Formats: sequence, structure tokens, C-alpha cells
Amino acid sequence: MSAKNLQEVLDRSGSTVELLRNSQLGAYIYPVVPAEFTNFRREVTAWQNTAVLFDQSHHMVNLWVSGPDALKLFTDTGVNSTATFPVDSAKQFVPVSPEGGVIGDGILFRLGEEEFVFVGRAPVATWLQFQGESYDVEVRYDDRSPSRPYGKQVTRDVWRFQIQGPRAWEVIEKVNGGPVEQVAFFRMGYMTIAGERIRTLRHGMAGAPGLEIWGPYGTYDKVRDAILEAGREFGIEPAGARAYSCNTLESGWIPSPLPAVYTSEELRPYREWLGPNSYEAINALAGSFVSDRIEDYYLNPWELGYGGFVKFDHDFIGRSALEAVDPATQRRKVTLEWNTEDVARLLASPVTEGPGYQFFDLPNANYGSSNYDAVTDADGNTVGLSLFTGYSANERKALSLATVNPDVPLGAEVSVIWGEPDGGSGKTTVQPHEQLAVRAIVSPAPYAAMARETYQTGWRTAATG
Repeated sequence: MSAKNLQEVLDRSGSTVELLRNSQLGAYIYPVVPAEFTNFRREVTAWQNTAVLFDQSHHMVNLWVSGPDALKLFTDTGVNSTATFPVDSAKQFVPVSPEGGVIGDGILFRLGEEEFVFVGRAPVATWLQFQGESYDVEVRYDDRSPSRPYGKQVTRDVWRFQIQGPRAWEVIEKVNGGPVEQVAFFRMGYMTIAGERIRTLRHGMAGAPGLEIWGPYGTYDKVRDAILEAGREFGIEPAGARAYSCNTLESGWIPSPLPAVYTSEELRPYREWLGPNSYEAINALAGSFVSDRIEDYYLNPWELGYGGFVKFDHDFIGRSALEAVDPATQRRKVTLEWNTEDVARLLASPVTEGPGYQFFDLPNANYGSSNYDAVTDADGNTVGLSLFTGYSANERKALSLATVNPDVPLGAEVSVIWGEPDGGSGKTTVQPHEQLAVRAIVSPAPYAAMARETYQTGWRTAATG
């Protein structure tokens, strides 16, 4: 008999780590949006040089929450303070498990006094959906688009775009037909595009001031076409799925920590609620870091750069675990700048004789949904974890986002162990290979000077030394 829920899947597997390391999920896909419109290098460089249109309509869940207890639901589940959370504003929302491990993160928009939408990956959305059953709220789960629609029609509640880059505001005001108020960071407003009244969020994903905008999915083509036409004279480029994933390397957001829900006995009811094919059941765990304990893959808010969000002015799930943490002793988020010669060796491996290494794809080199490569010092001791890897056409570097021990300074040389032990796991993205220790320099996060110097003060700009 087939497993009925996540808990049964875990019980039958015998090892949660091996279950996830050998997931048959395949490569992570940013769905529906074409891989490239021109080429990913041109699209990537546009967000530092001119302007770019990101299409975020398909790869994230929209969780619509309304009702008298809506704010209480988010207060009780997030590390964030909601003491100040006015209508028409947004927060980077971070929930943790009772053990203090991050479940995920995303953007929480307050649309009205009792009306919210969370936008992000599935782990947080499903966690909120489960918790919401105990609150006086209405919840609507608008799932991400299918990774492989095979030509079938795809629709969403809303389309979601971002206009970013140093010339973004010129594009925004031209398509609006006049000035647009530059409201404070993560505050919401309105603008007009092609006769449609559009909701806006002041954002700066690429460093310079820009907007995230959204509206009814039926207006997708009209609004997108108007933006691209207005932006033509400013050099706007639509970004495809390949380019989109590069932005996080430069701006410093680690997008896919393993959700810390597999072990807490308090979460057994949640695991029994989750389906046998849920994200948590089929998530592909990849990389050279291998432990028998799934808890060793959990990350707390400080390790991911979210320590500043943790506020003990309210009760929330996981509070007691986080109160026991000494932030000064925690690993911290950095960027690792990979050695050019070692990267060239990886890239040459498929066309040269000698050892074969795990394929390093461009521009996104990740081969799992949650990626954990060991970061070692000169003595071979593990001093951190490399969590998201790829290539930046702006920086002309291979980079990874990592969390490292507090005594590892900026400028230190470390090694990232690329590839899995013992020839690799059974994932569909892995072929038999050898490991390679890639030299890397510990660098700030964000790595890109534009993001580091001009982005709103907060989790992206808190470069560590």
C-alpha cells in the first residue's frame, strides 16, 4: 500500500537524508517563462547597466489569507515583529520550526486590515495553510505553475513583474504617463499601465530603485507589452529563466534552505497532514556535505542573514529555541568567489581526458532543490556550507552563497568540495563523478557593489567581516 502522507514516507524510508539525496524530482525549473529571450549574459548585464523586466508570475505560490485572525496567524508563526505593519506595506517573512530551524521565507504583503498575500516557495505556504486551520481565516492556495505544462494552458490569479536596474524609474514613469511617487522601501502604491490600475511595491532586487507590480492575470499580455515598448529607448531587456536565477548570486538571497520540519515531535501532525508527494517528500538534497542526521541540514535565521528579523516582542513558534541561541557564535552569510583556474578545470572536464567531475552548468550550477556543499579550511575541517552556486555575467565570476563559521574572515581562502562522495547519489541530475576541491575567497554578501552600496539597509546589505 502506498504511503498516505509525509510521515509514512519518512517512516518507510529508514533514512530521511538518503530519501532526499536520491530524490527523482529532477532539476529545479523556473516554469513557463522562456529560458532566454536574447541570451542570458545580455539579460543579466541589463540589470546593472540599463533596465530589466523580471517575470515572477509562475515559479512562486500565492497564498491569499483574509479574516479576523489573519494578522494573528502571521504574528504567531513568524520571527518578524508585527507591532508595526501598516496596510500597503510588506515584510520579508521568516517562520521557524519549534527547534528553531528556518522553514523558508518569502514576501508577505498587507493588502488591507484583514487581507494579506504571502508570495514564495511551497514550504512556507503549506505551513501557513496548515496553521491557518486553527484560526478564523479564509485561505486560498494559488499553486506555482507546473514545471512541465506540455503545452497545456497555464493561468494564475495574478501576473507579477519587477522593473529593475539603473534606468528602471525612467521606464516606470514613461509607461505610467507621468511621475510615480517613490514611496519608502517595501511600501505599496499604484500606477497606471495601458489603462490598467496596477498595484506596486517599492523594491530593489537588482540594487537600484525599482518596483514589483502585479495585476489580474487576464491583463498579462497588455501590461507586459506596454512595459517593453516604453522601455525600449532605455535599453530594457526581458529576463528569461536562465538569467533570473543569477540575480540572487549578486544580491545575496539564499533561496532554498531545507525546510526544518522532518524531526520535531510537535510537527508530527503536520507531517501527517502533508501529502506523500509534497515538496518536503520529494525535495532533492544535493552536494558534498553528507550527514546521517537530517538536523545537520537545518539552518537558523542568523546563518541565513535573517538575524535582524528575529524580535522577541511576541510569542511565536520556535521562540524558546531561538532565545537559547547566541548570535555571536553562529555561522554568517557570505559570498564565495570561486578560483578561475579551478572553475576552468570543471568546465573543461566534459571535453578532456582525465577525471570527470559533477557537471557545472551555466549560469545555474545547482543540481538539487536544496544544495549543501562542504566548505573546508586548509586542514580539511568543515567551516561552512555552500548553498547556492552559479555564474554572474556582471562579475565574470563563479560565485556561491554560503554560511561560514564566525572566525572565518573576509579574504580567507577556503575550498568548496564540488561533487558528491562515492561517485554520487541516485538523483537524475547526477552521473558518476569524482569530487574536486575548488579554491574560493570569502567575500561580502551581497557580492555586487551596486546591491551592497545602494540597496535598502537590511538583510541583503549586512555584509559581514
